Amino acid sequence: MAAVATVSPAGTSVASVGASADADFEIGSIAKGITGLLYADARERGEVGSSTTLGDLLPLDGTPVAGVTLSSITTHRSGLPSLPAAASPVRRSLALWLHGTNPYGETLDQLLTQARGVRPGPSRPRYSNLGFQLLGHALAGAADTTFQGLLRDRIATPLGLDVCYAPATPADLRPAALTGTTRWGRKREPWTGEALGPAGGVRARIGDMARFAAALLDGTAPGITALDAVEDFTGRVVRIGAAWITIERDGRAVTWHNGGTGGFRSWLGLDRAAGTAVVLLSATAISVDQHGFALLGQLTEEEGR
Repeated sequence: MAAVATVSPAGTSVASVGASADADFEIGSIAKGITGLLYADARERGEVGSSTTLGDLLPLDGTPVAGVTLSSITTHRSGLPSLPAAASPVRRSLALWLHGTNPYGETLDQLLTQARGVRPGPSRPRYSNLGFQLLGHALAGAADTTFQGLLRDRIATPLGLDVCYAPATPADLRPAALTGTTRWGRKREPWTGEALGPAGGVRARIGDMARFAAALLDGTAPGITALDAVEDFTGRVVRIGAAWITIERDGRAVTWHNGGTGGFRSWLGLDRAAGTAVVLLSATAISVDQHGFALLGQLTEEEGR
């Protein structure tokens, strides 16, 4: 089951295979890109600043992680690990691969308990799921709401995204929520969890992701400056804004983010100069990145003729 959307000056096209137009997919770490937008939007609103720390907004009790700035998290330079040691990442991985178990699922309180035991490392590029989990909930705290409410009120509703949500439990899933599988067809539990939402717990339909991509291209998405690269990420070839990665490919700048959960893969890429975008969603855990880059290049080439 998969779906694709293309956006260009010529219009928007959406198609799916094996899934209805109403089906929603896990978009994985594209959720970090959404959280990056929420951060940039909060900066514009004056709710947070460049020196705002996690401890300013979350009850972290003066622990080392309390001093981490939100801005450092957005570019993966916070020194935070991918997951805290208290989260038993090895045990979770084994449970996922052996039994298809959701390796996440914590409440916000459980996340904060784990975070209090973390000691940040050096400020260098290091991809951190923990960082973006805490970032999203800190932004929600600044707005006096939950992350689920922040996603709804500042992204989904303004952009007309009817199905773009962060389920805290399996009971929150829509009837049309797809079940993902491995490349060998084994089913995976849905990745739900209150704590997970800002880093990888968002689900959406392909039509809504097409509208989202169009808003990123035309600049109407809240916090659009999140797309602007501000730091080198892996050398000078790969740069990063607030979560969003920019690389040069075939002489053109591509801004993108991908996602992966136990049974899903996703990719969203933009050629902002050409006004083109591609979204790929798959309910199978096989990377779609290569296809996304290729399709975006083809779409941009066709628009230039």
